[in-house]
Amino acid sequence: MASPAKHFAEGAATFGVGLALRLFTEDVHIPVFTLTKVGVVLMFIGGIEILYGVYRAASSRSGRTSS
Repeated sequence: MASPAKHFAEGAATFGVGLALRLFTEDVHIPVFTLTKVGVVLMFIGGIEILYGVYRAASSRSGRTSS
């Protein structure tokens, strides 16, 4: 399993990419979906990944192991 720091870093990177898409691609139009909506989805996934990293760090400190 990946370390909690890796989950946190991956989540922060995903959130950052999503935020950039959300803020800077309002004028870009592609036929299937808008990039601003993709940015919101990536921000959501990144936030979940960050929370999972925090959870893993907290559970490893308390002595519980997750598989």
